[in-house]
Amino acid sequence: MPIIVPFETLSDLFLNLSNKYNGTDKTAFARKPAPDDEYQTILWDEVTDDVYSMASYLIEYGIEPGDRVALLSENRYEWSVVDLALQLVGGVNVSLYSTLPPSQCAYILQDSQAKLFFVSTGIQLKKAINVFAECPDLNQVIAFDQPKVERYMDADYVSLFEQAITKGRKLRPTHEKTIIARTNNIHPEDLATLVYTSGTTGKPKGAMLTHRNIVSNVKAAHQHIHIDDDDRCLSFLPLCHSFERTAGYYAMMAGGAEIYYAESVDTVAKNMTEAHPTIIISVPRLFEKMYNLVSKSVEEGSTIKQAIFEWAMNVGRKYADGKRGVVALQKKLADKLVFDKLKERTGGRVRLFVSGGAALPAEIGNFFMAAGLNILEGYGLTETSPVMCANEYGQERMGTVGKVLKGITVGIQRLEDNVIISQVSGEDYPTDESSEAGEILCKGPNVMKGYWNNEEATNQMIDEHDWLHTGDVGRFTDGYLQITDRIKHMIVNAGGKNIYPGPIEDLFKTSKWIDQLVVVGENQAFMAALIVPDFEALEGWAKQQNISYNSIEGLLRKEETQDIYKKEIRSYSKELASHEKVRDFRLVPTEFTVETGELTPTLKVKRRVIEDKYGHLIQSIFE
Repeated sequence: MPIIVPFETLSDLFLNLSNKYNGTDKTAFARKPAPDDEYQTILWDEVTDDVYSMASYLIEYGIEPGDRVALLSENRYEWSVVDLALQLVGGVNVSLYSTLPPSQCAYILQDSQAKLFFVSTGIQLKKAINVFAECPDLNQVIAFDQPKVERYMDADYVSLFEQAITKGRKLRPTHEKTIIARTNNIHPEDLATLVYTSGTTGKPKGAMLTHRNIVSNVKAAHQHIHIDDDDRCLSFLPLCHSFERTAGYYAMMAGGAEIYYAESVDTVAKNMTEAHPTIIISVPRLFEKMYNLVSKSVEEGSTIKQAIFEWAMNVGRKYADGKRGVVALQKKLADKLVFDKLKERTGGRVRLFVSGGAALPAEIGNFFMAAGLNILEGYGLTETSPVMCANEYGQERMGTVGKVLKGITVGIQRLEDNVIISQVSGEDYPTDESSEAGEILCKGPNVMKGYWNNEEATNQMIDEHDWLHTGDVGRFTDGYLQITDRIKHMIVNAGGKNIYPGPIEDLFKTSKWIDQLVVVGENQAFMAALIVPDFEALEGWAKQQNISYNSIEGLLRKEETQDIYKKEIRSYSKELASHEKVRDFRLVPTEFTVETGELTPTLKVKRRVIEDKYGHLIQSIFE
């Protein structure tokens, strides 16, 4: 698969891309200056000028090789300029989720000993001002946007991004030789970034990722996924997360693809139709919402519409399985009648989705495959830079996270006695054998250097044989890795049986009545669930049935509403083993979100938070 330019460090990547595309009309990035504006493209010439100007500014303000510089921002062009400038001068990028409260920002700034702090909006600048006095190593805050609150600019340590770029541009002749010397002195084993875990349990830990870690993963990913300079990626997952950083940013640049920034996670549906991407990197939540939207439309349609949809799905499945001839002609008709409408919603040019961050339900993956929208599901951790396994285009197997990437070795360690029972490297041919399940381990150039200032946590994660312990449970089937769940998520019921909630929750995600669901039942005689209904579907039904209610809580208490969910629970639980069946539930009146603390920034459920917050509902089930 094409790597547009050779590179061994992230500094090489930028320099060689800059040399290749400068003086051409090649787009590097695109952004929307305002919500009602059209996308504005940014050519490589402008990127190069801005990056060198920012690099000059960093040197002027005392950033030495190995120094940490923090960024608190949504995905946007300025983030990339700062990141690429840091790679040129040997600085270390410490990115923070924009949803973090001031207290967690202060902890990461203190722990990383960051010297400069780049922030995006006035909201983020306010956080920086609130914690500045608590961070003794911090000496300057640079805001991307002019804040609406004028007093935020009163502090002598606050300046604006445009001022920094302008000053750096003037200083560039002075610092040009230093930039070149710094760049030439960057080695693959040098630290490129600290990626702090989202902190679902305990304090966040800073994973130390080197240039070699990330570059090896980008190159390995290109063996699985074809990316070239005709591609365009819509970027909306947080750039401070290693999945988007490696797959949606560095890997895209390495293939020469254009990166279009979504306005926010909430505007992705609109931005897809404006940006017309060919590749979208996402977490399963996006696909679940799209699937449920289509399913709802079909169920509410006429009998004829439902029959056409079912026929189109059957044709799509046959076509995806490689059957051609008459099926190819039928597929064209199926596209025209059904699937083209879905493709239009994605911008009309998407050739593949890449899914990671959490398990993708197989039924949803198969639906998109039938529609001709290939989803390549992968797997990895922040600590593995992040991709360990991925499905290849044309060889997708839904319900698995694909094959091990080249240069990486994945092992399965039995939980009972810690014996490694299976081992597959990216150079192995797939086997026809299936291994028993156990903890997933990893070795390779993608494995982090360790946790920043935390040797104890490093030693818990990486053993004396250099195996990184993921904490996930899985098995190999025909060379494809299947994930069962997280070890720490395992529920032990009153009878001593081990139950993994992830696959159970995935089963229910295809219900049009259910938006989110969390299985509970630790030390209990049966499994139960907290359910966030699909409020749009539920309220639409209530309107059709002329059911009156004064509030969402009132609607959820209605006997008719409870009956809907009793039937759904019974229906879906038929596919589960006796000890896994969900036998009771409680409806939750508000969605689990990042802002209210129940989800991580990459939309994973924080089980402990939910169990604490809704402990009264759980208690009422088992009383």
